Amino acid sequence: MSHSRLSTALDDGLIALPDGNIALMRPSATYDVSALPRDRVQIVHGFFPDAAAWLAGGYDVTEQLSKVAVAVVVVPRAKALARAMVAEACANADLVIVDGQKTDGVDSLFKMCRKALGALPSITKGHGRVFWFASTDAFADWTAPPPAKGPHGYFTTAGVFSDGAVDAGSALLAEALPKKLPARMADLGAGWGFLADPVLARDGVKSLDLIEAEALSVQCAKLNVSDPRVAFHWGDATRFETGGYDGIVMNPPFHSSRASDPSLGRDFIQAASRLLAPHGKLWMVANRHLPYEATLAECFRNVDMISGNGAFKVFHANRPHR
Repeated sequence: MSHSRLSTALDDGLIALPDGNIALMRPSATYDVSALPRDRVQIVHGFFPDAAAWLAGGYDVTEQLSKVAVAVVVVPRAKALARAMVAEACANADLVIVDGQKTDGVDSLFKMCRKALGALPSITKGHGRVFWFASTDAFADWTAPPPAKGPHGYFTTAGVFSDGAVDAGSALLAEALPKKLPARMADLGAGWGFLADPVLARDGVKSLDLIEAEALSVQCAKLNVSDPRVAFHWGDATRFETGGYDGIVMNPPFHSSRASDPSLGRDFIQAASRLLAPHGKLWMVANRHLPYEATLAECFRNVDMISGNGAFKVFHANRPHR
């Protein structure tokens, strides 16, 4: 592991850590904590795969930030969420450290913080920046409001996928679903629950499991979907263990960072094949440029493209290989 920005700042004596606990907010599973006293580190996370990795590594993991001496804000891609995390850190910590990549907007956040506070110490390294400051109420208005209904009529919040509008791919998938669906259904990567209504409106559906890795999205889904046939699961769809579904719908993610990563979609396809019963069926939408056909053919005996447009393609697959 390369020497990170945070480790450099600590090892060079540029940041003096006060006594007390240190909370890392939304660090990736590979984030460098080697320069921090392990017994004082807590992980605050809402993304299940990363949270599970830190928990497996023996760290204290929680979804909610409590009062600590130091809060390290690891900048996410979502600008509104990054601002909300800074406000939350200021409300709960004595020292706030902000660390992130340029591609995730850390420089923009640095400029906003500097505009409010004046000159701030920082280090640029590895295509990113770390900066720090004493807790302040200057960013109180950055606090994220509770989930609210958007113009589309659904509850969303800062940091969830497609928070301002219904995703066009999901809308196309909903239109392509048949009038009747199998009894026991699941939505892998369910987000804030848009596909639930069109699935539940089909004949034959007796249960629907919404499986989503982002806790903020699960929170919104619970506000958007009240049908008693629905169960909510905060978990990693690619590692989910409950199987035997008759049918699965999904609009799998294809970004782990700014760059497109088709392996995420392939992992979802393989998970769907594993989670479906032998007679199970899959309905899936994907961006047209993503090369999922080969993986679908490897995982299912029958694969058809049933809908599409210039941006998306919708597949129906059945009889998963075992």
